[in-house]
Amino acid sequence: QVQLVESGGGLVQAGGSLRLSCAASGRTFSSYAMGWFRQAPGKEREFVAAISWTGVNTYYADSVKGRSTISRDNAKNTVFLQMNNLKPEDTAVYYCAARPANTGGYYTQTGYTYWGQGTQVTVSS
Repeated sequence: QVQLVESGGGLVQAGGSLRLSCAASGRTFSSYAMGWFRQAPGKEREFVAAISWTGVNTYYADSVKGRSTISRDNAKNTVFLQMNNLKPEDTAVYYCAARPANTGGYYTQTGYTYWGQGTQVTVSS
């Protein structure tokens, strides 16, 4: 089992920044690739970013590319999502998720075995 706890969400004005964190406990964190997804009211949950278990490879949705950076610290069992130049359309509940390393499919929810409870991000215009 892997337990994931997100933090760092909040209310921010458009153009501002937030850094989300996801702390993992349980089985070996470095055995998992990590992803961030988000779900806005009335919409389906969508992919935001992902990072390989080594941290070498990163993947982004077009909607956040150039504004967001995903990173991880395997020594601290934590993955981060730095979001800059936030827009009102970034408002959503953000979830982190873990999938076994080297299984591919980073962009889809399928294959992510463990999920956090989510943290709310609200961007005001």
